[in-house]
Amino acid sequence: MLDTVLFSPKQVQELISTGNAVFIDVRDRKDFEAGHLPGAVNMPDIFTYLAETTDDGLKTLQDKFVDLFSDYGLDGKKTAIIYEDALHTRYGGSCRGYWILKYLGYPKVGILDGGLMAWKQAGGALTTETTKPERTVFPISIQPNLMATYQDVLHALTNPNVKLLDNRDKVEWLAESSSPYGVDFAPRKGRIPGAVWIEWYDFMKVSDGQASFRPKEDILDLAASRGLTPDDDIIIYCFKGARAANTYVALSQAGFKKLRIYMGSWNEWSRNPELPIEGGIPKAAAPLENA
Repeated sequence: MLDTVLFSPKQVQELISTGNAVFIDVRDRKDFEAGHLPGAVNMPDIFTYLAETTDDGLKTLQDKFVDLFSDYGLDGKKTAIIYEDALHTRYGGSCRGYWILKYLGYPKVGILDGGLMAWKQAGGALTTETTKPERTVFPISIQPNLMATYQDVLHALTNPNVKLLDNRDKVEWLAESSSPYGVDFAPRKGRIPGAVWIEWYDFMKVSDGQASFRPKEDILDLAASRGLTPDDDIIIYCFKGARAANTYVALSQAGFKKLRIYMGSWNEWSRNPELPIEGGIPKAAAPLENA
């Protein structure tokens, strides 16, 4: 298993030279076609896929991505590097790809630190040529400890040993909008009761258009301000598990070990009228002064 999660442009250039890596671009097709890393393949489904965490939903997710990753030559020997424009421009799309591969048990996966913006600023070359890898057998080995289902979240509501972290945008947390895709995209607005809130952007800093994760101590301090410590059992949710994956990477880099993502997130939770929500002014909310 790789210890490195965030790969610098220099490290990615070295991987390109070895020919033993697959570079996965999670941007829209038109952006990919305008220019991408040499040898990269395009997989926008990593960002757009809406998951359900029923047994059937998890099986569908697993089958879909195992098939896609097999198509793109991920055989367990090649390192998979996921990238987007920047860590803050596609709601955590590259981190979602990283997390999906970790959940499926892929042993060698990382993220281009700073995304394509960092690559270009470092003088990295782009190409419009397309690559068709040879299909292979993806070595699936599901890691259930990374995934939280809606049932896990429901049980957490009465379990003080599990903490819920909502990292959506402020308007979603305050029940003013149902999603990043529109105010009424989902049928209900609100929060999962008892969750604390840290907006996903707050784990990053932006300089010259590049986003990077804050230093470990800053992340620990921010988490502690909401009562979260590295020893806690934490379930992270957003709208569909992309921003949650960005926060997953930030927290795991800071030493948090017991992290799960509720992959169905608000998109799934809001569509089940039997699942409780909280609206209005937060009752168990985190402070809003950093918003």
